[in-house]
Amino acid sequence: MRRKQTGVQVNKRAMATLRSGTKLGPAGSSDDSSTNGTSATQNGGGSDPKEKENARTRKVVFGSLILDLLGFTVVLPLFPALLEYYHQNDSSGLYASLLASVTSFQHLIGVPARFHSVLFGGLLGSLFSLLQFLFSPLTGALSDVYGRKPIFLITLVGVAASYGLWAAASNFALFVLARIIGGAAKGNVSLAYSIMTDVSDERTRARGMALIGVAFSIGFTIGPTVGAAFSKWGSSGWFAASALYALALALANIAFFAAFFRETLPLNKRRRSIGASLSEAWELINPRALFSFSSVKGLSKEERSKLVQLGRVYFLYLFLYSGLEFTLTFVTHHKHSYDSLAQGRMFSFLGLVMAVTQGGFMRSLRSGSEKTMANRGLMMMVPAFILIGASETNIGLYFGLTLYAIGSSLMVPCLTAMASIHGAASHKGTLLGIWRSLGALARAFGPIVTSIGFWWLGAEVCYIIGGLSMLAPLIMLQAY
Repeated sequence: MRRKQTGVQVNKRAMATLRSGTKLGPAGSSDDSSTNGTSATQNGGGSDPKEKENARTRKVVFGSLILDLLGFTVVLPLFPALLEYYHQNDSSGLYASLLASVTSFQHLIGVPARFHSVLFGGLLGSLFSLLQFLFSPLTGALSDVYGRKPIFLITLVGVAASYGLWAAASNFALFVLARIIGGAAKGNVSLAYSIMTDVSDERTRARGMALIGVAFSIGFTIGPTVGAAFSKWGSSGWFAASALYALALALANIAFFAAFFRETLPLNKRRRSIGASLSEAWELINPRALFSFSSVKGLSKEERSKLVQLGRVYFLYLFLYSGLEFTLTFVTHHKHSYDSLAQGRMFSFLGLVMAVTQGGFMRSLRSGSEKTMANRGLMMMVPAFILIGASETNIGLYFGLTLYAIGSSLMVPCLTAMASIHGAASHKGTLLGIWRSLGALARAFGPIVTSIGFWWLGAEVCYIIGGLSMLAPLIMLQAY
């Protein structure tokens, strides 16, 4: 029978474990073998039934994420073509109205007219991320109460609905509505992190997070290439084909997850409610509360301080990173004359490098070395920014892209693994929902700020500043 420990004892044991590198069970007890497959890890028992079930669950989540990301990434190289399509075929009048506002802002800051699509696309991208920011912690909190599977399935249905609306979108207003639904439903990724935490112990958690990264890499390797191929089908055929392709994958994902996933959060570990008042619900979307992780209960003062510091590092990193990520297609288009196919090949290269890094190196990462790897990733991002913005040749560009892919592959899985060790099992969904929400908040502002800097200062100066700014989260991480 599991020993009963007080919350204070658990947190003290957890902090001692972090310092010593000793294995610790999910409930804070080193001899806990009843949860998350710890007994299999401790005994080397790959034949342990619990560990077999955990391994099966990880594979199901991995497969679901691949199906999701193959549909999600198909739109990446299509954004310029989509904006041009609706510029010529919008019966709602929304595109013309928004374009007039964007043009006025361009004139105010002196942006060349040929860059109007960059800002316009940035606004759409920021809207999507803003909705993720608002809904990710709510999704996580709901899963802590009702279980992972039903909430995960609801998000998948929302994603499918957004693709179905996109396929039927005869005007720009419907397309924007589809993006709104898709952004609100994108909590399945944060739930994937929660599920990986449910079925992993401290020694295997980083590998579980890396497996999510591999799914992203595969999606970003194949999805943009498919999207680029759709863009060559003519003036309108690619539009319906790309939307229906994403919809088919989303429907297959719903069937796959419903059939093969088994609940990972038992009833005795669920929270009783998501909040008894509006003030508790507000904490899930209040930036001040998010940065303090106030909705995550049971943390010691020292543990909360560490988590808050790590959240700030994560936010600042993704704020800078997302700006580069969003403007990358415009840099390659204007400086290197890349069309959709060339950009599709570029995304495939990035995905391949990320897959190799996360599928090979990251999955064999030893517990306790996440901070070291995150430091190395941040150091790589400094020259990556500078090379991508300043290089005039493909050789220099691809060298920068390689550093960018490796560095980003190290950063997010390591920082997420470091965050996921904090808090009780019943609060993991809330914690990781907030964690993803901080990332979404960073992505909501990073593209806008970087786009303005791109137009105002030029790619070279903007990216040099961005690269040097990566030193700030690097310094902040040393205080963790």
